[in-house]
Formats: sequence, structure tokens, C-alpha cells
Amino acid sequence: MDAIRHHSFGPPKVLTLERVPDPVPGPGEVLVDAVAHGVHLLDASLRRGEAGPPLPLPALPTVPGREIAGTVTAVGPGIDASWVGQRVAAHLGRVPDGGGYARRVAVAAGQLHAIPDRPDGTPLEPADAIAMIGTGRMAVYTLDIAAVTAADVVVVTAAAGGLGTLFVQEALNAGARVVALAGGSAKLRILQELLPDALRDSGPDAPHGARSVDVADPLPRPARLALVDYTAPDWIDAARRALAGSPATLVLDGVGGDLGTAATALLGGRGSTAGEPADGEPADGTGPGGVGDPGGVGRTGSAPARLVAYGWASGAPNRYTSWAGAEQIESAVEVRYAVGPDAPPMPDQRPYQERALARAASGRWRVVTHRVPFADAARAHRELEERRTTGKVVLV
Repeated sequence: MDAIRHHSFGPPKVLTLERVPDPVPGPGEVLVDAVAHGVHLLDASLRRGEAGPPLPLPALPTVPGREIAGTVTAVGPGIDASWVGQRVAAHLGRVPDGGGYARRVAVAAGQLHAIPDRPDGTPLEPADAIAMIGTGRMAVYTLDIAAVTAADVVVVTAAAGGLGTLFVQEALNAGARVVALAGGSAKLRILQELLPDALRDSGPDAPHGARSVDVADPLPRPARLALVDYTAPDWIDAARRALAGSPATLVLDGVGGDLGTAATALLGGRGSTAGEPADGEPADGTGPGGVGDPGGVGRTGSAPARLVAYGWASGAPNRYTSWAGAEQIESAVEVRYAVGPDAPPMPDQRPYQERALARAASGRWRVVTHRVPFADAARAHRELEERRTTGKVVLV
């Protein structure tokens, strides 16, 4: 069978297409003919030889990848033969050498999810199911920690990424207002297309509309979404204009570094009121603060100022998190961690995977995938590392 392997650590070009023996399902396993394979930033880190949590480096040579979707073609001892022919998706576990970049994979039956149908009876696409098994599961878990409500004004960093696209949709579904940060006009347009049907407008004055802007205008009451290009040199000013003088209440950040730190500075502190700085912090970008109701633009409710951190894709931590060590910015912002040493233990992933698959199948989430031919895995890694992808990266 075809598989993607690497025999050394290094740049994307170490990933090569090779012929390897077919696996044989053992006791408790099934054989899946895979047609979609998830690609994760962690795959790229391991390929580069960067050891560290959450996974150690694999032994070489290795077949990377931990997310697949396809059809069961055989079962091992002890497994009901009715699985044969079933369309399934699976996360292969927290292992550095998952073997997911292969056209046939032996999978423990307990890791399988039947791919659900949409309301019209058509099946969810394998690439979309892959996005829900890993990225969607993490989105549901992180959103549970964030506890988004209609009183929130949410800032999403890397809003056009696999997680970001889901965060934007779910915050809008919850009734919140959203400032979405993405790199470039093409990614901003994709975010606009993700608007729930109930929010699609015929103009900026529609009663429940949303408005897309390359350089953000303030969010008037009818608008629910402002899009900001973070590659523009004045993006932070554009984000402040979108907030129209009121602080954000929630930042969802997996980027860290300068972008995540600056986005967190848009938060108001606990208990700020109109005309007063939040907890005495300045509103000039050096710390969280602002004026106006902490519930968000033009709102009368309230929501605590909080940062939900789930990584640092930039390579540097958000300086409002404990990950920054001595560089941590002390503030009144509540920091909640979805991953990392300060995060609560990750519970059983299966319920989160099932919830994510259900949301995609129902149409509540429009799934964005960046699909690359299987043989071009090196290209997929390169585009992911260069931030030239939108949504979940999938080999097909």
C-alpha cells in the first residue's frame, strides 16, 4: 500500500511517498481503507524533531498522522463482521507514530465512529468527518471551557484556521458578537461565507445581519461580526474601532506571541463600568482595559473578562499566560487553559468527537477544509507552516 514516511527529522521534503506492507488487523481491530487523513501542527513539530509535550519523538522511520476516515474492509478476531462496509472516522490515539498517513490502517474498534448522515440523507464527507474527529473535538472541549453567551464580545485569533472557523460560528450561534482576526482578504471572505443562515443579510442595515470589512468599522447594533486582517500594520487599531470603545469579554487564542498578547489587551477587566478603566488598567494596548459595559458593544449585560488559551502556534506564548514564565503580564484577566500544564486533565475524548460530528452533520457547523493530494504531504506541511491554509488540512 501507499504510505507517507520520513526517515529523518527536518523540513517538509523529508516526507516521501513509499510502498509498505499492508497491515493485518489483530484482535479487537478492523482494517480501514482510508480516503482522508488529518494533518495537524503537531505532525509538523514532530517531523522537525521538536520533542516536548504532549508527545515524545517517534522512532524512525515513521508513518505520521493520527486521524483517518474511510471504509472498513476487514475485521480482526473478536470483532463483529457487520463493521465491514461501514464508513468510519477515527482518532488513532496520543502516539507520536500514529500511522495515519497510510492508505490502509489497522484501528482498534473502540476508536471508530460511524460517519453520520446529513438531514437530507447524504453522508458527511470523509474530509469533514476528519476535521471533526480531531479539530472539532478540541473545539467543543475549548468552547465548553469558554462558556460563550449572548453577553460576550469575542475576539478569535487565527479565525480562519480549523479551530477558528468553528469558534466564530459557535459564538455567533450563541448570540455573541465577534471580532475575527485572519491573515489576508481571501481568508476574510471565507469567514464571511461561514455565517449562519439566520445571520446572512441583504445589507448593513438588516435586522440581524453581519458585516464583513477588510479594515474593521465599529460594530453597530445590527452587526454581529467584524473581520480584521492581522497582517495590516494597524490591525490593532482596526480591532479597537470595531469594539467602538467597549472592551471584549473573551479572547480565544491558540496563536500566542505578539498577536495573541495584543488581542488579549482588548479585554476589559472584571466589573468595569461606563466611563471607567477596567480594574485601573490602561486601555492603550499595554494591558487589558477599556470603557463601557464589560458585556460588549451597546449591551447592558455583563460577562467576565477571560482568555481561553489552547496553544501557541506562533512559537511564542501569549504573555498573559503562565506559559510566558518571567515574561508573564500580570492582570485581572481570568485565564482558562484548554491544553498545557495548567489545564485540567483531558476527559474522555469520545463524547466530544460525537458532539462535533453531530454539529457538522446537522449543518450547525460549516466545515472548512484545505485539501491536498495524498502524495503531496510535504506540500501540505509546508503550506500549514507558512500559514497558507484555511480550515483543517486534510490529505485526500
